[in-house]
Amino acid sequence: MKVLIAGASGFIGRRLAAKFSARGHAVVCGGRPSAARDRCCARLLEMDFAAPAVERWARELRGVDVVVNAVGIIRASAAQSFESLHTRGPISLFAAASAAGVRRVIQISALGAEAGAASAYHRSKHEADRTLMGSPLDWAVVQPSLVYGPGGSSAALFETLATLPVVPLPGGGLQQVQPVHVDDLTEVIVRMAEDPASLRQVLPVVGPRPLTLRDFLLELRGALGLGAARTLRIPAAWMRFAARIGEWIPGALLTRETWGMLERGNTASAAQVTERLGRAPRAVAEFVEPGAAGASRATIALRWAAPLLRLTIAAIWLIAGLVSLAPHSVEQGLELLRSIGIPPTLAPLALFGAASLDLAFGIWTLLPWRPRGLWSAQILLVVAYTLIITFYLPQLWLEPFGPVAKNLPILAVLLFLRQIESRP
Repeated sequence: MKVLIAGASGFIGRRLAAKFSARGHAVVCGGRPSAARDRCCARLLEMDFAAPAVERWARELRGVDVVVNAVGIIRASAAQSFESLHTRGPISLFAAASAAGVRRVIQISALGAEAGAASAYHRSKHEADRTLMGSPLDWAVVQPSLVYGPGGSSAALFETLATLPVVPLPGGGLQQVQPVHVDDLTEVIVRMAEDPASLRQVLPVVGPRPLTLRDFLLELRGALGLGAARTLRIPAAWMRFAARIGEWIPGALLTRETWGMLERGNTASAAQVTERLGRAPRAVAEFVEPGAAGASRATIALRWAAPLLRLTIAAIWLIAGLVSLAPHSVEQGLELLRSIGIPPTLAPLALFGAASLDLAFGIWTLLPWRPRGLWSAQILLVVAYTLIITFYLPQLWLEPFGPVAKNLPILAVLLFLRQIESRP
């Protein structure tokens, strides 16, 4: 078959392209030019759901046997609205497929996409689903629950929560979820595309059984090879407050809408997906290949460890700068500077200059867009401080609790941050 995948550069679309290609089908990748770099793509069809081009799409779709729409976003923005990407764009794609003579269209919707849904996300999906179901095409609407897999944005969030030393439970962790592995979802879609008799139906694609969010996080933690963990209940009121703040943070997954969807739950019967797969969908304990658990843990840990290290480094600089400027510390600092040969007239300038640089490093470390070379500059300054102390104030190495020795792990952390944030 020749299969067009709209959204072929996305989390689900990439895996669909690979699976269709592995089964010997020719894959037309619809989406951004970046999709053309995928070796699974026989051809690229540039598609922008925000600016539908029905006539051009129809010309390009001639000879295509199956269209799969895998375009979706979890959070709307000024540039990407639910209305354009979930409703107008897909409806235009369905019209183009019909005009081109494509008979089979599979729409990847979402569990909970129904009339009167509380979230704009679900309502926008439902509008496209309803239009497709009313068309003369041979259609299928696939409604996955929470989809887990490497590279998924929601999966990354839940993996991070599951691997923290203390696992936070938003709202107590009693929300009902039924996560499905992305490989099971794509397998179902490929089988439906290959079997026209399986079309004209709405198919919920879920894991084998409903779980509370708490059980999901703890089972995922076990799948990653981690032991038992303490949990911490986060009151729902706090989560609602955090969701309001998330509205103002670009790219944040926690918003009032996503929190509302989680609170309402997301479950269905697994009977149909079990029938399609010829087996039960994989359980959370099977989400991570045993041999890959170690590498997965290391990758996931970086998501929370790196920001934590940045915060601690920022705190060190800010505290150092503020303490140096505190009235009770100024005279002591001036005395130290004079003892290493700084002229008395220049000592105040050196003190306030060094303190100001410490404060600047602390503030820059907290910024989401840090200046290029920030880590290298901090490394050089810590090395300089350490060398000055070693040659001019060696007695400080013998101070109780070894304060100067703490420069060594600080240097190690700075080298680590420099490495993981290096830019070409």
